[in-house]
Amino acid sequence: MRVFKPWNFLIKNFIDYQHVIKELIKISYKYAGIKRESAYLCRPFKSATGIAAVKSKISIMSKLHFITKHANEATVQRNWWVVDGTNQTVGRMSARVAAILRGKTKAYYTPHVDCGDFVIITNADKVLFTGNKLEDKIYINFSGYPGGKKEETAKNLLKRRPEAVIERAVKGMLPKNRLGRKMYKKLFVYTGSEHPHTAQQPKVLDVLKQPG
Repeated sequence: MRVFKPWNFLIKNFIDYQHVIKELIKISYKYAGIKRESAYLCRPFKSATGIAAVKSKISIMSKLHFITKHANEATVQRNWWVVDGTNQTVGRMSARVAAILRGKTKAYYTPHVDCGDFVIITNADKVLFTGNKLEDKIYINFSGYPGGKKEETAKNLLKRRPEAVIERAVKGMLPKNRLGRKMYKKLFVYTGSEHPHTAQQPKVLDVLKQPG
């Protein structure tokens, strides 16, 4: 089988092949990490030796590897964030927190790896619901036994156990598998402004600000 060589095609089929070769050399220098390119680019291409040298430089590109490198436990860097839930909409805040738990705000995000950070949510009892969700939204629990179905409005659940409102909202936005359960363990929700994670020195996260 004949191997296609781009430099042969360019040299034979383009009149202004010197300009094309110069552009290819620029690209090869760029990806090969060679800084001094001006001395070679100024050299005229009048002989077969010069063209052979061009071929050797262009061949650098064939040795490069453009393989996507997946993240793993050794390369993932985890940070700690704290979110103040005061006057925050439950859905909007939970969506942002879920994205951080999954690591989707990072450049090396890998879907099958836990790349996320730790998130602390304070003042969970001061979150807000839009519209009439406070009265209309129903949380259902079922024990699996006959008569074991229990229903509770968002208003009652927020009054009885405000942490559960945010925990259930975030958990519903995570993958439904072992990876999602692992991500969920990095979430810590508390009522009030105090939390026991001051040793981790968490950074304040503004959920209203778009990532990036």
